Amino acid sequence: MSFYALIMAGGGGTRLWPLSRRSRPKQSLALVGQRTMFEHAVDRLASLFQPEEILVVTGANQVEQLKRQAPELPAESFIIEPLGRGTAPAIGLGAIHLQRRDPKAVMAVLTADHFIRDVDRFQRALAAAARVAAEGHLVTLGISPSFPSTGYGYIKQGERLATVGEFDVFRVERFTEKPGPETAFRMVESGAYSWNSGMFIWRVERILDEFVRQMPALYGQLAQVAAVLGSEAYPSTLRRVWPEVTPQAIDYGVMEGAEDVVVIPVDIGWSDVGNWSSMRDILPADEDGNVVVGEHLGIGTRDTIIFGGQRLIATIGLHDMIVVDTEDALLICPREREQEVREIVRRLGAADREDLL
Repeated sequence: MSFYALIMAGGGGTRLWPLSRRSRPKQSLALVGQRTMFEHAVDRLASLFQPEEILVVTGANQVEQLKRQAPELPAESFIIEPLGRGTAPAIGLGAIHLQRRDPKAVMAVLTADHFIRDVDRFQRALAAAARVAAEGHLVTLGISPSFPSTGYGYIKQGERLATVGEFDVFRVERFTEKPGPETAFRMVESGAYSWNSGMFIWRVERILDEFVRQMPALYGQLAQVAAVLGSEAYPSTLRRVWPEVTPQAIDYGVMEGAEDVVVIPVDIGWSDVGNWSSMRDILPADEDGNVVVGEHLGIGTRDTIIFGGQRLIATIGLHDMIVVDTEDALLICPREREQEVREIVRRLGAADREDLL
């Protein structure tokens, strides 16, 4: 069995503004230690894959900085999307490249902006999932929920099909979108649900068959691109076809209607680092519950996220707040309203403040 990894590294991370920008998106930030999120993503695959077995799908505006961050990856491993079109087209583009390289390959679809604390267990889970996927199943890694989150989608586990190594494999009964608080509580209490991590493992031919069945228009567009892979016509064909691709997430486009989907629940210390509050999951807090990066002097400040580095940040009497200081923008907001950071980014775009995006 040949096994490859496809890292999706095209997101913008607008909910981590003002630190995350178009020119330095979330995956290019060193949020944990001195390594960027993308570097961490590549590092944790090193013991499972050779450099030539790791592919990266990203945008033209990000590819050069990602190449600098992972010089061990061959240049041909970077697959460039002319425009972001969501996870389904990105995965499809990666799949046709891999199909040309190795039609019988098993591929793991991963992202560049997740945090995983237990790397060893993650690697063992990937190896187990590859064995399951080689049998023809579409495999997703589910995250064993630690609290009733309303920010993640959920996967309901059905019949247990097998145990592979230390991991149980369950048939997926259904996917559920982000629930309300009461529903999330019931799901977690039942013990029958996992968080949807967005990490998938499958045979290349298997996922392409699902595109044929469920997203035939996208598959037709991918087929046009696949027909010229490796030729001089490839760049121009991709530029012509890709703007016509309808944006779609893999969850909606494929997984919710797919046949023979299984889930492997894992406890690996996972966070999708989707917003500033998620920093509390990956960085230690002080005795007052504050998560601080940079220099901070606080009086009566509790349960606050403070991210700086350019200068001292002094706070008095802040509770449950977010403070992010960069050289050209300062964000201050209650943690309960952090989802509105996206609205700030939208308004900056409407005001043509490209310098702040």
